[in-house]
Formats: sequence, C-alpha cells, structure tokens
Amino acid sequence: MNIVVCIKQVPGTSKVEVDPVTGVLKRDGIDTKMNPYDLYALETAVRLKEKLGGTIKVITMGPPQAKDVIMEAYSMGADEGTIISDRKFAGADVLATSYTISQGVRKLGDFDLILCGKQTTDGDTAQVGPEMAEYLNIPHISNVRNIKETKDNALVVEMDMPNTIEVAEIKFPCLITVEKDINQPRLPSFKKKMATKNREIRMISLNEFEDKDEMKYGLNGSPTQVERIFPPEVNSHREMWKEDGEKIVEKMSHTLKELRFI
Repeated sequence: MNIVVCIKQVPGTSKVEVDPVTGVLKRDGIDTKMNPYDLYALETAVRLKEKLGGTIKVITMGPPQAKDVIMEAYSMGADEGTIISDRKFAGADVLATSYTISQGVRKLGDFDLILCGKQTTDGDTAQVGPEMAEYLNIPHISNVRNIKETKDNALVVEMDMPNTIEVAEIKFPCLITVEKDINQPRLPSFKKKMATKNREIRMISLNEFEDKDEMKYGLNGSPTQVERIFPPEVNSHREMWKEDGEKIVEKMSHTLKELRFI
C-alpha cells in the first residue's frame, strides 16, 4: 500500500506573538513541534504498512526548517519526505493551502491512501484534508476513530460523529482524517533516527507544479483573509467575598448577570 501522510510544523508553545501589522503569528525563533494530530495519522500509516507492506511518504508545506518534522517522521517509520516551499505560497488561507498541498501530492506519484490529522493546533479549521480530497477528486471521510477492516480495494472505518458512531466503506484511492482516539503514537526510534539522519528530503517549489498559475497560491489564491488576530488579554483581577450563604449566592448571581455569563 502506498500511503501519503500530511504533516505540519506548528508552534510548540502557547506564548506566540502576533504581528500587529500583518495579523499573522510570528513563527521565527519559537519552539516548534509536529502537529499532535498528525502523530496519530503517521502512527496509523506505520501500522498499515506493518500489516500490508508498502511505502509511507510524508509531505509538509512550510519553510526549509520544516525539515525537522520530516526527520522526526523518518524516526517513526516514514520512508520518504517532501517539503513544499516557496515564498509565493505565503499568506495562504485553508483553500489555497489545500490546493497547494494537493498539487504537491500529485508530484509524489500514485497513492492508495492519504492520511491527515483531524486538524492543526495553530489553525483548528479541520478543512484542509477534505478540501485536498476535493481538489484531487477522490473520496474522503473525516473523524475516523478506527479502521475496522482493510480490503484489497477499500477500507472499512468507524466515524466519530456528534451523536453516533457510523461505519462506512471507502474505496482506494481515498483520503481520511483521523481522531486522536484511533491509536497511541509510538515514540521516535533513536536507531531509526541515526539510520536516517542523512536521508534525502525533497524540496518542491511552484515551478515544479503542473499548475503554475500564481493567482491560485498564497495571498493571491486566498478568497478569505483574517481581519484581525490578537493574543488574549491576561486578566488576574479577583474579589474576595465574606458574607453568609444567601448573600454570597445573591451577589454571585448579580455579578454573573453583569458579566453576561447568564
């Protein structure tokens, strides 16, 4: 089975500054890590490979320093890694990002399955996976919590829906996004890390895409833009009340109404 796993490098801390002019996160000089949900997607890929054989290719969109998450993926069992990187991709919303990654996936060759984490911790849209599938014209299922069965030409999966657990069959080639309940990701292997420390990482730019129309990428290809983004204000104000029970309840009720919590 030929599997592609989409991964992303995200801030490793919640203390991230926001550029007051552009309204985007300042990523330079901050600790980074692999998006936690992508670890579950990668673990799912490794388990499928152990069971069925095949190859695992990981792909990410970002600056050259995203090679760190590619190397981490190598130490967890990935076979090949690719970074989609070009200044013309900067400022992309979820739609432009999805199109960019779908074009990158096309460069990787034939595949049976694309695995994505449910969402990223720096965006939380949960839209990129399904939108990629639409661009690639393949079926997709989100919120997968279990792969019940693997067939020659399909997977049978459980979906974690708001009020029910649904079971569906999806034929290859396809894309699924996985929940964190699907497995427990393994730790990176030091042995694999040493064995893959010189493994090549492929770099792809816009010039290598089949579709080179710059109006479909980055800010040019983004129909939506964030109007304003800002860190939450820290409020450490507190009050101490010393009253009997009824007065405390009355005062608390009044305060909650004033703050519009009730």
